[in-house]
Amino acid sequence: MSRNLIAILRGISPDEALPITEQLIEAGITRIEVPLNSPDPLKSIEAMAEAFSDRAQIGAGTVLEPRQVQGVKSAGGTLIVSPDCNPDVIRTTKAENMSSFPGVFTPTECFTALRSGADGLKFFPASLIGPSGLKAILAVLPKGTETYAVGGAGPENFSDWIKVGAAGFGIGTALYKPGSTAGEVRARADRIVAAYDAATLTKG
Repeated sequence: MSRNLIAILRGISPDEALPITEQLIEAGITRIEVPLNSPDPLKSIEAMAEAFSDRAQIGAGTVLEPRQVQGVKSAGGTLIVSPDCNPDVIRTTKAENMSSFPGVFTPTECFTALRSGADGLKFFPASLIGPSGLKAILAVLPKGTETYAVGGAGPENFSDWIKVGAAGFGIGTALYKPGSTAGEVRARADRIVAAYDAATLTKG
């Protein structure tokens, strides 16, 4: 079963990357990003992609410049997530046949991202827009637009977001904080996956 969940491993180091990624995949989370402001992120991405690219989509978050997209591709990553909507980053990502999830907040940013080729939209910080704000924006977006709530979406409110049309979620500190063990991440991932599955089953 493929779930629209993206694990955000901000602050992970290369020596933690493989055991934590393995636990996430076994729990059922198969899209995983390492933000580029983590320690030696490309080394982590390279190791993760080499070990798990047949079972998960591995990539980078906090991608702000086109040249960073090239670095992630060279490391074997196929997923680019950003906190902002930068058409140059989106176009570079798509030119490299990678998945693009830029950060958006307003209708203008949403349409700019989609016109530039984005695969999905990352609403960040979701806590400021809320499900009612997303519902209003979805009324004008093309049907089928993939929208991910990030920052303020979690097991306690997945169903609220899904009811208004959110396609998925990015989960950061609720899954991983620097210093978390692989076992701790697995326990959190199991809880998040169970809540996501329950929310999607009761959709509508």
